[in-house]
Amino acid sequence: MKTSDFYFDLPPELIAQTPLERRDASRLLALDKATGDMRHLHFCDLPSLLRPGDCLVLNDSRVLPARLIGRRAGGGAAEVLLLIDRGDKVWECLVRPGKKLRTGAKLTFGDDELSAEVVGEVEGGNRLVRFDHEGIFLEVLERLGKMPLPPYIKTELEDGERYQTVYSKVAGSAAAPTAGLHFTPQLLEDIQAMGVRIGYVTLHVGLGTFRPVKAEELDQHEMHSEYCVIPQETADIIGQTKRDGGRVICVGTTSCRTIESWAREDGTLTASAGWTNIFIYPGYRFKVLDALITNFHLPESTLIMLVSALAGREHVLSAYANAVQEGYRFFSFGDAMFIGDLGDGSSPPG
Repeated sequence: MKTSDFYFDLPPELIAQTPLERRDASRLLALDKATGDMRHLHFCDLPSLLRPGDCLVLNDSRVLPARLIGRRAGGGAAEVLLLIDRGDKVWECLVRPGKKLRTGAKLTFGDDELSAEVVGEVEGGNRLVRFDHEGIFLEVLERLGKMPLPPYIKTELEDGERYQTVYSKVAGSAAAPTAGLHFTPQLLEDIQAMGVRIGYVTLHVGLGTFRPVKAEELDQHEMHSEYCVIPQETADIIGQTKRDGGRVICVGTTSCRTIESWAREDGTLTASAGWTNIFIYPGYRFKVLDALITNFHLPESTLIMLVSALAGREHVLSAYANAVQEGYRFFSFGDAMFIGDLGDGSSPPG
């Protein structure tokens, strides 16, 4: 298949620039993965698509306020975006201006509370930066850092917590697992009360999720790597759900990629941790996942390819065209989709 097979026209005014006042007020397009049938709902209607005995898999990664704006030792502004903790106070980073920040360049942030030095360069243009600070680095970041919003969001975010899920707890992502942004504590309580299990995984989202696919043929694309963890408790919940005949419903492509990376061919899981570069596109056979809750993704992105692997390219592109026609909001702060089996006979409001 070709990358161009996943192109669609998106009016720029449909790219959501700010979150809604209420998280679960976003719209929800339910797509039957087998038939292509659609329903138009709101996210607060999600329980009507769930069944007792299902389980939701949530990514509890928390976004680092990883964008640091400071000064170069020789004068002039500098910007550093933390990507991967390489240990010993060294982070792999994106830097600007790249031509001025070569090995040996020194930086300061805040009122000289944080200083740094570029200690190396890696393939692709990223820099290795060693930081010097007093106290706990994450606390320093909370004071000095800004949220690393995606490049298509041009509006400054007033409340940084709106780019965090309400269940986030493990700091390490450079971008939010955005499908989870729609959940409220009350909605999660209601879902559990109806007999749906909830399990947590951790995948620290890298900026590679926004990088365009440059290869013409999908099998030539090299996927970025991200660190992920499956606790034994979650592996047990998923296993019990499967044995009881329930559905495993991943919240977000990150949760999907985590469980599919570590599942055995028979669909069983045990506690696992490590780096994954799994690339899911049409033709992939899902080992664990039955349904997916996800946002609307960029044209020709690896994420729209993943959802097309679940529901078929034609069904997904038809749903996207319908979402555009209906004025759905797209991308990180936009509306959501439920992709799975809708043939349960229920008729939720819409």
